[in-house]
Amino acid sequence: MNGLELAEAYYNEYGRKMLADDFSDIADSIAVGLIGSGSECMRYDDGVSQDHDFEPGFCIFVNDDIDSRTEFRLERAYAKLPDEFMGFRRQRLSPVGGNRHGVIKLSGFVESRTGSKTGELTMRQWLFVQEQSLIEITNGKVFADGSGVLTSIRDRLKYMPEDIRNKKLAGHLLMMAQAGQYNYYRARKRGDEGAALLALHEFATSGIHAVYLLNNRYMPYYKWAFRGMRDIGIMSEEADTFVSILKGAENAGDLVEGIAEQVIAELKRQGLTDATCGDLEKHAYSVNDRVKSGEIRNMSIFAGV
Repeated sequence: MNGLELAEAYYNEYGRKMLADDFSDIADSIAVGLIGSGSECMRYDDGVSQDHDFEPGFCIFVNDDIDSRTEFRLERAYAKLPDEFMGFRRQRLSPVGGNRHGVIKLSGFVESRTGSKTGELTMRQWLFVQEQSLIEITNGKVFADGSGVLTSIRDRLKYMPEDIRNKKLAGHLLMMAQAGQYNYYRARKRGDEGAALLALHEFATSGIHAVYLLNNRYMPYYKWAFRGMRDIGIMSEEADTFVSILKGAENAGDLVEGIAEQVIAELKRQGLTDATCGDLEKHAYSVNDRVKSGEIRNMSIFAGV
């Protein structure tokens, strides 16, 4: 059983009754589920994940207008739920950790990730907010949402605006060009192995991000990037190619060009580029030209990287 299944089972067994019996009067102003940080919210957890922050528990999101007495009662009721469930124990909250389960102010949760209490973002905010932060609002599962506020926020942030996707994509394409199609070869000619390997790392990092953007998906924290890429759809089969590039394979240059060819083919398929060559730099500027917002388009092409 993974962490999300454990959380939902725990809620169904104990949380649902607790809320129905003792807090029916605020049922329309709370949301319950498991979203946020942690591999269980990403559905990426496994046996190794259970060595920390793994427990039966769920989130109870409350609105700002909840009175302090009701909030305290809710926190106390949650704390009194059984400590053990299906062989797992609830953990004490670490004095240096965050509150990942229990009663959470929804506006504070959203603001801590986006800078906006409502999740309504300007184009500039969209450009600079961390994609992992957006994932932490839109991942996991909502078990109940009486007011629908959490669900509407999640729907609002599920996908980035097309201008933002294109701006970020343009920046990563240019990084791929500079690192993989230019600096890697120059470092090899100089015999600078360290610089060559760093160039391959930069190419792979931006290349993987480009794959996520081509799939219109947020790129997660680096330790989950490959896990997510393997079932992403477009170019998911190239995950092992990126691994070989990161290892500095003997044919790394050929692998770089192969990835570049596939990315360019997908850009053309999606109608994102007018360039006709194999130089990713030309395609980067062509993609940037498609940004409709003058403010965003005229920023440095690397603004979203």
